Amino acid sequence: MLSLQAEMNQRIDPGWVTAAYPYLRAVIVEGAEAIEHHGWKWWKKQERDVAQLQMELVDIWHFLLSEVLLRELGDHEQALASLMRSLNAEPTAAGIEFDGNSCRLEQLDLLEKLELLIGLCASRRVELAVFESILRDCDMDWLDLYRQYVGKNVLNMFRQDHGYKEGSYRKLWSGREDNEFLAEIIESTDPEQPAYRELVYAELAKRYPS
Repeated sequence: MLSLQAEMNQRIDPGWVTAAYPYLRAVIVEGAEAIEHHGWKWWKKQERDVAQLQMELVDIWHFLLSEVLLRELGDHEQALASLMRSLNAEPTAAGIEFDGNSCRLEQLDLLEKLELLIGLCASRRVELAVFESILRDCDMDWLDLYRQYVGKNVLNMFRQDHGYKEGSYRKLWSGREDNEFLAEIIESTDPEQPAYRELVYAELAKRYPS
């Protein structure tokens, strides 16, 4: 995923490392959108949209990967080592220290965890334990995230390769949006195959109107 993200960042701006875009600001915005999909307004009836929440988490992951890569100046191996150290770190009994408080994840609901994620990112902190806990609350594990992340990444690449930037790309295929076809493809494709990304791209190409 780090390699795919670096490739996409390079496609958007070859000088992305030097540009040092505010990726954690993007996480803040996506986190707020996730809160909207969860529902938080006590003055009106709202229902949690799990599918949209999952999509927001995939978008958040794009930006977290970019931030980790940026901190390692685009070095994939160093970024991977940093991610693995964070994932393997044992949480302290007191929880995560933030703003003078100890936040124990098992005592927070999903909305509170999203707020914590936003606050941490505003403080320039990447805490994967918080993100992983949010994944579980949204009925996802790391393999689910990988499946959806690669799918979204491949679709973005496919769009770019077929004229998205120039305005010639068509999002509607036979009356359906391209992301609907993507959802069907990733549902029927084994994400643990070594050529998973290439298989998803090939299936999109088969369905795209020539």
